[in-house]
Amino acid sequence: MNERNNRSIRLKNPRFQTRENLRPKPQEKETEDLDLIYGRHPVISLLNSDRQVNRIWITAKLHYDPRFYPLISTAKTKGTVIDEVEMSRLDYITHNANHQGIAAQVSPYVYTELEDLIIQAKAKSDAPVLVILDGINDPQNLGAIIRSTEAMGAQGVIIPQRRAAGITSAVVKTAAGALEHLSVARVVNLSRALEQLKEAGFWIYGTSCENGKLLQETEITGAIGLVVGSEAEGLSLLTQRYCDVLISIPLSGKTPSLNASVATAIALYEIYRQRSTDKLYLKSVPENTFQKEN
Repeated sequence: MNERNNRSIRLKNPRFQTRENLRPKPQEKETEDLDLIYGRHPVISLLNSDRQVNRIWITAKLHYDPRFYPLISTAKTKGTVIDEVEMSRLDYITHNANHQGIAAQVSPYVYTELEDLIIQAKAKSDAPVLVILDGINDPQNLGAIIRSTEAMGAQGVIIPQRRAAGITSAVVKTAAGALEHLSVARVVNLSRALEQLKEAGFWIYGTSCENGKLLQETEITGAIGLVVGSEAEGLSLLTQRYCDVLISIPLSGKTPSLNASVATAIALYEIYRQRSTDKLYLKSVPENTFQKEN
């Protein structure tokens, strides 16, 4: 019997099944090219939203956890496929990511049109805040910025279509549920998007490491667009030309610059602080203070 026949017998006999032979075949990779969300908090936020969930992989222990069981049952009635699996299966599905015992397959993220985002923002606030990202490439940074934007009460995020990170499972994971409550627009031409914002009455503030007005000395009022540059190069010169004001965060230490997501969070907090202070001041002033004299 030749070597080829011997190999055939070994492959057919369970005793000769090797780890390599037991690996899923290409057609078995059901998670290939899927949009996955994983981790307990992101999946809970997903299940509490209106987004379509196609399939959920969950460990038996987590399936019957009081935090998940009602949500999983509701998802099942809506047609979601529920698979109870071992942790090793989730490791394979998520490529060894920190899934915490649960992962979900969803429809691809649907971006909001810029025109619709502007309308939504104005409907939600008299002084809306939109965050515009000029070439953020790191998914972790993008997710962190989205999380801070939603937490600080801003109305949306705008990202460019080219040379920048889009909404992926890593971004969703880092955003920790914020994407279920915040709209993101993806635009082909960032300069044109800034023009549209100006035409809609937004004042554009760009963050800059140098040559900017100090953040705490800048009065930021009305509808605004906060532009944040890329991790390595900051705002491009073209984007700077479209900004009405450049602002800088003062640094007292020896570190020359801040991470893009940290800088965004600081700037958003200063905007939030100024507006909260204005509200507190107006509440403390007697109602007839600003009435015209007869």
